[in-house]
Amino acid sequence: MATFPADFLWGAATAAYQIEGAWQEDGKGPSIWDTFSHTPGNIARGETGDVACDHYHRWTDDIALMRDLGLRAYRFSVSWPRVLPEGTGHANEPGLDFYDRLIDGLLAADIAPVATLFHWDLPQALQDLGGWRARETIDAFVAYADIVSRRLGDRVPMWITHNEPSVVAIDGHVVGEHAPGLRDPALGLQVAHHLLVSHGLAVQVIRANAPAAEIGITINVWPQRAASDAPQDAAAAERQYAADAGWYLDPLYGNGYPEEIWNLYASAGIAPAVADGDLETIAVPTDFLGLNYYSRSLVRADPSAEPFGAVAVDEPGEYTDVGWLVIPDGLYDLLTRVWRDHRPQAIYVTENGAAFTDVVAADGSIHDGRRLAYLREHFHAAHRALAEGVPLRGYFVWSLLDNFEWAEGYDKRFGIVRVDFDTLERTVKDSGRWYRDVIATGEVQ
Repeated sequence: MATFPADFLWGAATAAYQIEGAWQEDGKGPSIWDTFSHTPGNIARGETGDVACDHYHRWTDDIALMRDLGLRAYRFSVSWPRVLPEGTGHANEPGLDFYDRLIDGLLAADIAPVATLFHWDLPQALQDLGGWRARETIDAFVAYADIVSRRLGDRVPMWITHNEPSVVAIDGHVVGEHAPGLRDPALGLQVAHHLLVSHGLAVQVIRANAPAAEIGITINVWPQRAASDAPQDAAAAERQYAADAGWYLDPLYGNGYPEEIWNLYASAGIAPAVADGDLETIAVPTDFLGLNYYSRSLVRADPSAEPFGAVAVDEPGEYTDVGWLVIPDGLYDLLTRVWRDHRPQAIYVTENGAAFTDVVAADGSIHDGRRLAYLREHFHAAHRALAEGVPLRGYFVWSLLDNFEWAEGYDKRFGIVRVDFDTLERTVKDSGRWYRDVIATGEVQ
């Protein structure tokens, strides 16, 4: 049995575009995800986030669900275009009012609000001006962070600047599977750099507006493991890790971009432009690091695979509905390595969860044993790292609700609470009831 500290912060996470809906209400402007999802061919079955879970209208019921689950914290994101419909300028008061009500409701339920400022829904007006390609978007983000933290900073104890900047950069600007749907490797690397610079500047603004709050960033990391004991496979796995994780973590902790990866990009003519002072800005001290973990990669060397000479190898085992290997030990590997390499003041698992097909029983219950087992084993892996001295302070399950899963639409369900997308009825799954017991006791069998 694993016993967690009494003050361990157990929570659940969501994101604005995935749950709020109300995409054109109360003055909200369009985001790049509104544009992307309304473009035919981008989203499975042509689905959009127009309604999603209708959290914008059902937030009181959702807080009641959180309270019944015993959540100690709720990680949500603020919709930038709901607050600033044009991305800049005067704030949209009804948008800020929504987050005022949400935060007050959470506090009344004794649930700590954890606010993420950017979870991918850039205002379309800013994309039309160049998006994250343009350094002006850095300034726009900092101004947005100032407005939101001035309004909400007296009640929000934890702030996250960005969620998964690598997904914005790579999936949105290199692979093209996410908004804004671009395919340009040089652009993706420049976007990644601008996101990190905007993080560093926003940290300083939030700290001025909310001096008692903890401030950090969330990075998604897939640990890399060599496919064999061969030195070339080990070197390939390290290069891939440096490109995927080190590209973000190294500069955040004052070490600049990984030299080997930078040289590879520079030789290909795609390294980002870095202005004087940028690296110092990126490395501004933070109070915690958020880590999102879902799986790991097995890597072997392949000199023909550009640019890193590494390819992923399929592994036998259980896979989730989105095709990710279930490998709890990867979370242990991630937590211990990040602690060893970077020594953040504190670490939170800001997302971890699994998409499995749920079957609704005749009595309406959802017996999601695979998700329950997934969470149990990952909690045990996290506890192993905690027992070895990793300063793990909390854990946010992804996700509170079944939701709009980006390019996958509504087919892939991560929630510990089921949402019937026809009626929008919520039903707590077995995994949610089990999680309630874990929170209440601090123990994982």
